[in-house]
Amino acid sequence: MRTSFCLTAEIINSGVFSPESPIRAQKARARGSPSSARSSTAAAPGPSPDRAPSSGRALAAEFPSEDIFLVTASPVIKAVTNFKQVSKTLEEFDVEEQPSSLLEKRYPNIRVIQSGVKQLKSDEHKIYTEDGKEYIYEKLCLCAGAKPKLIVEGNPYVLGIRDTDSAQAFQKNLAQAERIVVVGNGGIALELVYEIQGCEVIWAIKDKAIGNTFFDAGAAEFLLPKLTAEGQETPIECKRTKYTVEGSEEKGRPAGASDKLGSALGPDWHEGLHLKGTKEFSHKVHIEILCEVKKIYLQQEFTQLQLTSLTFPKGEKNTEADEVLWPVYVELTNGKIYGCNFIVSATGVVPNVEPFLDGNNFAVAEDGGLKVDKHMHTSLPDVFAAGDICTAAWEPSPVWHQMRLWTQARQMGWYAAKCMAADALGESIDMDFSFELFAHITKFFNYKVVVLGKYNAQGLGSEHELMLRCTKGHEYVKVVMQHGRMMGAVLIGETDLEETFENLILNQMDLSAYGEDLLNPNIDIEDYFD
Repeated sequence: MRTSFCLTAEIINSGVFSPESPIRAQKARARGSPSSARSSTAAAPGPSPDRAPSSGRALAAEFPSEDIFLVTASPVIKAVTNFKQVSKTLEEFDVEEQPSSLLEKRYPNIRVIQSGVKQLKSDEHKIYTEDGKEYIYEKLCLCAGAKPKLIVEGNPYVLGIRDTDSAQAFQKNLAQAERIVVVGNGGIALELVYEIQGCEVIWAIKDKAIGNTFFDAGAAEFLLPKLTAEGQETPIECKRTKYTVEGSEEKGRPAGASDKLGSALGPDWHEGLHLKGTKEFSHKVHIEILCEVKKIYLQQEFTQLQLTSLTFPKGEKNTEADEVLWPVYVELTNGKIYGCNFIVSATGVVPNVEPFLDGNNFAVAEDGGLKVDKHMHTSLPDVFAAGDICTAAWEPSPVWHQMRLWTQARQMGWYAAKCMAADALGESIDMDFSFELFAHITKFFNYKVVVLGKYNAQGLGSEHELMLRCTKGHEYVKVVMQHGRMMGAVLIGETDLEETFENLILNQMDLSAYGEDLLNPNIDIEDYFD
């Protein structure tokens, strides 16, 4: 019997399937008749061809006689392009939408099936798709990503941003908006409040400072001036897919995204959107800290209850009643009520496990993800998982932790493909080096941002110290030290320290003798530790 793998995924590059993202994309490989086919091989994400053999190409070469089926709910496939290995663990890449025919043309033994997965019967080694067909597998990898965790389900004025369709719906609504409320303090919220122009933004966060997922209060203070700047800096040119949208069809009511799941967003999803409201000013953001949404009122209910909302704050204290009648109102746990055109729920994601749990005895983690071991196996025989849908259940490196990010999903998917191939061939495999150190590079407020290791002292308790270097408007450098060794770092701006700090964290060199000179701007630390 031939080896079979089945996967769920959303990003590919040269046959590389990259999981992650909130779409119910599915990958399967099969052979035989359309109604009942046996899957043969499968692939997951990997680096671009100029860097290393992609997992798709590797599996296609390893199993040349096997048919590879990619089952996806989306008509397009996300491709990793322009891959750049910044350092040992840091990587940058673009994400582009490509028609599935390009993949099939490049790899004759790969066939893309556009359909979501309806059911998994792991005891029979079968998956059933929504178009009524079934596929038999010998090895299965679930990479269905995650979906937004909305503050309220079913409210037309509460929008989540999960894929290209919902991002387009957001752009339509924003074009007619005077004020919105953004709820959440993660990456999407940070990007939104900076990119939006011509619209008042009430930003409600449950933390004391913005960007708590990535930053401490000091880094937040460093970034805040960008929100109040009169003009917006010219962003770095984006080579990713651009999205254009027609105006909203119905005025006054948000244009929701299609019920069908669209193509998952890339890391810089907002770059292709025109995020401008009806006003002519640039940024106008008011932050409400240490609060959450208590209740949401539609206009009629708000009027009947004779409640009072507040105008957009002009100073630190705001007690002026708002006379404007808004479509929807948000009551916060601090007692304040604001009216707005619509609400953006950016409160995180939950693993998209629902299509696979029924009838299958998966071990599920507290965060809702499928538990996987160090070889990306789930608790069920022959079933693997990678990306946002899974939770790492192995004993991690002291300076690595899981976050549901594009970079980790790509790494997990690529490694899962290697594990599946090794398992099929009965070979052993070492854990990939990317799991030695948490490393992520991104951009917030037009600053380059690098986070390494235990950058917020996660899990280190009280036995650690912080070292800081800050030049207003230019750079912010924070390192986390424990017993004289560097455990993590946050680098904002063009610091050129990422590779040096990466090595210091990985090597765990005792740096006690250097003291504060470690961050002395007059010392070329890169050459010192070269």
